[in-house]
Amino acid sequence: MKRPKVTVEKRKILGKSVKKLRREGILPANIYGKDIKSLAVQLPQKEFENVFKDVGETGLVDVAVNGETKPSLIHNVQYDYLRNPLHADFFQVNLKEEVKTMVPIEIAGEAKAVTDKVGLILQPLSELEVEALPEDLPEHIEVNVEKLAAVDDQIIVKDITPPKGVKILTDPDQVIVKIGELVSKEAQEQAAAEAQAAEEAKVEGTAAPEGAKTEAPGEAAKATTETKTEEKPSDAPKTAGGDVKPQK
Repeated sequence: MKRPKVTVEKRKILGKSVKKLRREGILPANIYGKDIKSLAVQLPQKEFENVFKDVGETGLVDVAVNGETKPSLIHNVQYDYLRNPLHADFFQVNLKEEVKTMVPIEIAGEAKAVTDKVGLILQPLSELEVEALPEDLPEHIEVNVEKLAAVDDQIIVKDITPPKGVKILTDPDQVIVKIGELVSKEAQEQAAAEAQAAEEAKVEGTAAPEGAKTEAPGEAAKATTETKTEEKPSDAPKTAGGDVKPQK
């Protein structure tokens, strides 16, 4: 099968200055591999996106640089928040040596538990680590879930039969897919009602106890004034003995 080909140029702009390249529609990249010195390169972003869309991280690409063609895998693609590529690595491979890489899992079929509305599908694992010759690497590994019929039914890594020439390296006891309990609308509404009742009970617990006497603000102010009036000393003049002088 003919492999897609991209032509790259040796890159002289490094570090933070690569922002200038991106503004011009150029993607900074690197070529590296076993016993190969890393080489900084660049290529048109659109050309990279078109090739990567076809091959992903498991398909081989012929990278032409300095008059040489290097069979490579695309690795470590970095993106901005808009999913535009910022940087990529081309991992040069020896076609006669096995390589290790991650392969995405593709779910096939519909679980019986989902069809019967018994439960919902959970997928803790989205990719598998595999080892194979570069030309034997699968685009994805398919996992059929039709037989999953009850809550807690599951498929683990060791249940998968890999394609010929491919060895799965991921822990064989890891769960790929599992049937979880179905959360109904009624259960959600009940949980919301219980949360609201708990909140109301908490608020009521901070209120004044029933039967406790509370004074109106005006009454409290009046009581304070009366107290001060009673405690105020008389302004009438007094003799040394404390008797009031008679008025003439």
